[in-house]
Amino acid sequence: MSKEKQKIVQAIPFMLPSIVGMMIFSFFPILMATALSLTDWSGLEKFTIHTIPDHFVGFQNYIRLLTHKEFWNTLLHVLYYIVLYIPLGFIFSMIIALILHTDKKLTGVMRVLFYVPVLTSWVAASLIWKWVLSSQYGVINSIIGIFGMKGPDWLTNRYWAMPGIVLASVWKDMGYYGLYIFRGLRGIDPTYYEAAKVDGAGKLRTLFSVTMPLLSPTLFYCLIMSLINAFQLFPQVLIMTEGGPNGATQVMVERIYTYAFSYFKMGYAAAYSWLLFVIIRILTLAQLKMQKVWVHYES
Repeated sequence: MSKEKQKIVQAIPFMLPSIVGMMIFSFFPILMATALSLTDWSGLEKFTIHTIPDHFVGFQNYIRLLTHKEFWNTLLHVLYYIVLYIPLGFIFSMIIALILHTDKKLTGVMRVLFYVPVLTSWVAASLIWKWVLSSQYGVINSIIGIFGMKGPDWLTNRYWAMPGIVLASVWKDMGYYGLYIFRGLRGIDPTYYEAAKVDGAGKLRTLFSVTMPLLSPTLFYCLIMSLINAFQLFPQVLIMTEGGPNGATQVMVERIYTYAFSYFKMGYAAAYSWLLFVIIRILTLAQLKMQKVWVHYES
């Protein structure tokens, strides 16, 4: 036996707990979700391998989903959320990163302050923002009222409900991505800035010719994570709007939860979750392909 094979054999006992854990908590649920997506099981009766033929419907759940207008509407709602959330999130995350990067004295304190929303549970954060966005006594509408204008009905108006959820999401996530971008800024070699200064580059030119290219790997990671998080949008919707008004904030994970635990259509919900996985996978692969165009790993 070669040395490499000996090392693998010696490592197996140490890897076994992790492998067993992955089998129980990852691979087995994936297999069960696949089986469920091909059935009309309600979740209210016993489900075993032997009962699968009694509930087997083939690909009917997938066909119903793809031919139902609701699925495409929820996908459009998620895309609308992404269009608002990612640009705003990146702008505020970059501002946080620049504040931390330039203010050396208060960096430690500012890190804690910006990271507090990240540590706050989504239940607490959603309840806070439900109060902040209240049309009657909300803080934002009170501030708008100071200027003699009437604020919108954030969570009860179909046109303003999603922007309200975006505000809450950006507030909670900007500290997380801001710290990643801050670490990226700290990792840039100062000699690049010195060379740019010698060449007579101004601040704006330095930002787009030096900082952004060298920061692109960090921004790429943040983009991938924010896209995945956007498609997993759920707790803020459930607490702040419950998918309303009139279905304006219905999103994919909210629909999965509703069909599984309110309508007791576990098979339909499982098919929904697999379609969500496929969409996230396609977008991630597309981003991995596109990174060759704008991501620069030479630093």
